[in-house]
Amino acid sequence: AVPDAARLREHMRVMAAEPHVAGRPGSKVVADYALAQFKSFGLNAALEEYEAYMPWPTERRLEMVGPTGRTFVIQEPPVPGDPDSTDNDQTPTFNAYSADGDVTGEVVYVNYGVPADYEQLEKIGVSVKGKIVLARYGGSWRGIKPKVAYEHGAIGCLIYSDPKDDGFFQGEVYPDGPYRPEFGVQRGSVMDMPVHTGDPLTPGWGATAGGRKLAPSEAKTILKIPVMPIAWGDALPLFQSMKGPVAPEAWRGALPVTYRLGAGPAKVRLKLAFDWKSRPLYNVVVRIPGATLPDEWVVFGNHHDAWVNGADDPISGAVSLMEVGRGLGELLKSGWRPKRTIVLALWDGEEWGLLGSTEWAEAHRAELNGKGVVYINTDGNGKGWLGAGGSHSLQQFISEVARDVNDPRTGKPVLEVARTKAIEALPEAERAEAAKDPNIRIAPLGSGSDFTPFLQHLTLASLNLGFGGESPGGVYHSVYDSFEWYTKWSDSDFVYGRTLAQVTGTAVLRLSEAAVLPFRFTDMSDTLGRYVADVQKLHAGKKDAPAIDFAPLTAAVAALSKASLGFEKAHAVVPAASATALQTQEEALTIVNQLVFSSERRLGNDAGLPRRDWFRHQIYAPGYYTGYGVKTLPQIREGLEEGQWDEARQGVTKVAAAITSLAEQVDRASAGLARVVK
Repeated sequence: AVPDAARLREHMRVMAAEPHVAGRPGSKVVADYALAQFKSFGLNAALEEYEAYMPWPTERRLEMVGPTGRTFVIQEPPVPGDPDSTDNDQTPTFNAYSADGDVTGEVVYVNYGVPADYEQLEKIGVSVKGKIVLARYGGSWRGIKPKVAYEHGAIGCLIYSDPKDDGFFQGEVYPDGPYRPEFGVQRGSVMDMPVHTGDPLTPGWGATAGGRKLAPSEAKTILKIPVMPIAWGDALPLFQSMKGPVAPEAWRGALPVTYRLGAGPAKVRLKLAFDWKSRPLYNVVVRIPGATLPDEWVVFGNHHDAWVNGADDPISGAVSLMEVGRGLGELLKSGWRPKRTIVLALWDGEEWGLLGSTEWAEAHRAELNGKGVVYINTDGNGKGWLGAGGSHSLQQFISEVARDVNDPRTGKPVLEVARTKAIEALPEAERAEAAKDPNIRIAPLGSGSDFTPFLQHLTLASLNLGFGGESPGGVYHSVYDSFEWYTKWSDSDFVYGRTLAQVTGTAVLRLSEAAVLPFRFTDMSDTLGRYVADVQKLHAGKKDAPAIDFAPLTAAVAALSKASLGFEKAHAVVPAASATALQTQEEALTIVNQLVFSSERRLGNDAGLPRRDWFRHQIYAPGYYTGYGVKTLPQIREGLEEGQWDEARQGVTKVAAAITSLAEQVDRASAGLARVVK
């Protein structure tokens, strides 16, 4: 009952009033505001400071030097009616962790710049060696584009937003509509996050002032070539000056020009320089100690830093978390205390590469390994229906939460609306089967937000939640992501922000209070069965692939399926058990719950994934060449996709061992639970 739309609106108005990119003074201003609000709610809140290598641009220059001359402005212009678009301290249009460089070369258009695009260029006979590539946003995470360009010999990379993807092709542009205008630019990090997230100089340990750091030359996630984002208005004259083969039909966007591949005669000079300094990060952290189980932590986070003003990304999610905090504060004033410790966090530096959350998670590694129950993540929030991703052992739990919160527009349960939309999105042949499942089928998580260090590095069971589906995405990471834009084109009355607070607040409360933690494992075993079938099908489709024995994997999933049914049987008695009876079994229940919440740890492997040992989860990971997009059973799947047959075989062994270990732990939890509720 506590979350209030008017308060959400007011918090956003204040927090998105000025640019507040991490490492700059504006981020500290927003952190201080949130800190003061949490304290006013009666909560124990503090700033936890870390630092990270965050290079700021000192020189940005882009010129066309052939066949004609042109100097690009590379700044987003003001638009009528939006005062935030005139802010003097607008963040420069740049890509974080680009290399310094002063390069001149002919331009080659590479579509989305993913590996498959280079395969097609090779067939056509177009090389990017010694050239500057022009890639459009979309198709993969932005950091993949310069990474792959460098691997193919390019000396620089320009990334533009094509109006077919988020501009006038989709609808009216801002300020007349919600989509990206002619000179709107998507800023963003190009850190090689599929290797590791967080501070490039402290992979695996928390970055504090005066602490141990790698030499910059040892950092694995800083790019090797200069990279710059540009608007379609600046990409157009490049296309107009390009010759060479006409681009394949699927590569053509909505610009009024024939899309050609080059190389040349369009030729540009790209000059970038950065100051390469470490800068402070300010995480705002609230702790509500558990009354009886203080060493079990439920953690809920959202980031507060933005590339510019960031009303949508991330403030719409941050203010919702703040209203959860206010609700918990009201409960505390009534005399309530949670059973388990609750931690709320607003992270800094997410936009640069999940900096604040990663450094906090790495610094608190030992505590989280022993005490972490669940990590819940939100990011920007819009309007539409609930989207949920994460650990499949929590699929039934979040479905139950969504069942008990109503959608603000229809009055129906959030679960019902989300299921309907999910079923509608399936191929018609699959809808009838999906309709039989009463729960949301949650998505596996890749990367792109602050769940990554918790789920994929520490292997802590996690959820990522937010409303969307009806919010246009035309101002992402631009100066136009403002209070004016959000209140006109997204969740304008903040009812979905309120509903997100109800969903996440309910989830936090239930996890903190549950006598038996609400993990279930049949969804996990069913999902793993589908993933195993997927990689077997992938292997069968590889004509040059040697034989691979998947029997250990299928046997492990069968063992987990059997163990999951045993846990369901033991758990079925819990609702009938009296609270008094359960309280007399507190010590035994604590042991059962520790087995339950540490179950996700069984799916990790200390050796990590090939070429990126920071990523330890064996079931979910961002793809090495997708960045945000998930690869399930990543070592097996990517080994098969890339023809690394030994990697795939070793992956079968590692994943089978992890699933078998999980099955054994579920069996132990079932036996313990059966003794408690007998």
